[in-house]
Amino acid sequence: MDNYIVSARKYRPATFQSVVGQKSLTTTLKNAIQNNKLAHAYLFCGPRGVGKTTCARIFAKTINCQHPQPDGEACNECESCRSFNENRSYNIYELDAASNNSVDDIRSLTEQVRIPPQMGRYKVYIIDEVHMLSTAAFNAFLKTLEEPPHHAVFILATTEKHKIIPTILSRCQIYDFSRITINDIVDHLEYVAKSEHVSVEREALNTIAQKADGGMRDALSIFDQVVSFSAGNVTYQSVIDNLNVLDYEYYFRLTAHLLAGEVSQSLLILNEILGKGFDGQHVLTGLANFFRDVLVCKDPQTLVLFEVGDAVKEKYKNLAQQCSDAFLYKAIEWSNDSDLNYRYSKNKRLLLELLLIRLCQLNQQSSPVADKKKITIEPLVPNEQTAPVEQKQTSQVSQASQSSPKTVEEKPLAARPASSGPLAANSPLRRSIKPVSDQPKEKAPETETQNPVLNEAFTQEDLERAWKNYAGKEEDAHLKNTILNISPQLQAGNRIRIAVFNPDQEDKLKSKAEEIKRNLSGQLRNTQIELEILVTEDEKDYVPYGGRDIFKFMAEKNPAIISLAKEFNLKLS
Repeated sequence: MDNYIVSARKYRPATFQSVVGQKSLTTTLKNAIQNNKLAHAYLFCGPRGVGKTTCARIFAKTINCQHPQPDGEACNECESCRSFNENRSYNIYELDAASNNSVDDIRSLTEQVRIPPQMGRYKVYIIDEVHMLSTAAFNAFLKTLEEPPHHAVFILATTEKHKIIPTILSRCQIYDFSRITINDIVDHLEYVAKSEHVSVEREALNTIAQKADGGMRDALSIFDQVVSFSAGNVTYQSVIDNLNVLDYEYYFRLTAHLLAGEVSQSLLILNEILGKGFDGQHVLTGLANFFRDVLVCKDPQTLVLFEVGDAVKEKYKNLAQQCSDAFLYKAIEWSNDSDLNYRYSKNKRLLLELLLIRLCQLNQQSSPVADKKKITIEPLVPNEQTAPVEQKQTSQVSQASQSSPKTVEEKPLAARPASSGPLAANSPLRRSIKPVSDQPKEKAPETETQNPVLNEAFTQEDLERAWKNYAGKEEDAHLKNTILNISPQLQAGNRIRIAVFNPDQEDKLKSKAEEIKRNLSGQLRNTQIELEILVTEDEKDYVPYGGRDIFKFMAEKNPAIISLAKEFNLKLS
């Protein structure tokens, strides 16, 4: 039985041409080699699994090749190339800075730099995860990095460039590796599958590429895992089953019910998703991404931002035609807000269900059918399409509205008001109809939105937090301290008891009772709260407030203060 080699190692690029997704960087490196303009230090930075260390090894092999090709590639036939391919080259020294990050490790490296190469022109030192070096190790490395021997080339690789000190960055040529696109990953996985004689579906590879998040090494590792699971027949269903991926078909079904305003069916689909073990926050992020993808598919110019197969892209395009822009904007915004609030919610499932209910209502409110129904239930709404032209007909309609109000309620009038007529000043029709020039074209009813009725439950902890927030906004420093020293108590029936220490404090807070109630109602989302402000009956908690109370309190403790005040003719201001 042959030793198995994972795809990430077996199909690791050996030439610049075979590196996936980094064409601009590989072209720059090849041109530098062809023109013999090599720097003494390079910094390769970027996400994991995008080819940083691989390009460093190819670069080290190419600059030592004895017979370089015209296109800047190594020949893979000379002794230097063969020793490199067989992992026995002494011209390449690799150091893992994650486990060798001390000053002594760097000093050992700088001592080896002095030794010239036995074969070839350059000795290449590849330091991986260089950001893990300690500050002392970085400082010990500075001088060697700035003025190395002519035969030494340093290649530093890191995933976190911001952790490297500026003095190191200034001594290197910096190459930023980008994430590999989904299409490039899919194409390379197809090549690997063909080489391994594995049957695959392109949509399955697309799901693997999305899961890899721009890393080729991760994509190849997932590919090996799915091949083992599916016994060499990689299908879309086998991928989502093995990787526990939330299938986009759920989102298609869910969106169809949301557009139809079917709350019960939407909640059943949510229950089905949660029953499969998916986390609620994963559902929220997936829903937000799904609506984003649908929005991208509405415009052919932004369709290039959506990296999926043609068949799936066509399904998204068809769904995008059924969704209005306003619905998608609100759906993305609300899904993102729910995602942010999910962590702090005590009833996480209810948060998900409320989002679906709001989305169902959103589409119903914005649909033309709903708007039509909304107009018909409102009496006396003028409609220009059915308005009579003659003044006589308008007068007859207005007289009918006065004589038979029941008929008007059953069939709302749609008449343009006449320029003159026998309407009384207090006529309901005259009061309800405004001149056409003064009427806005579209105006939604505002009676509910101006004074919304809120009655959300809250705890004593929520009340204390809101009370402190209110105190922080008080400009009067003395009153602010008074409010902070008071602890409101939540009673039954949304009643809040505020016990103060003296009548002066009671008067102060009662004068601001409406402001306090309005502030607390907004923070607690409950307009049903009631305030009870009273002086505490506990004498041991009595605190004098104001000059007269303080004088009286002190005189009770020491009557000599009264005599002293009379002797010096002291008066309270």
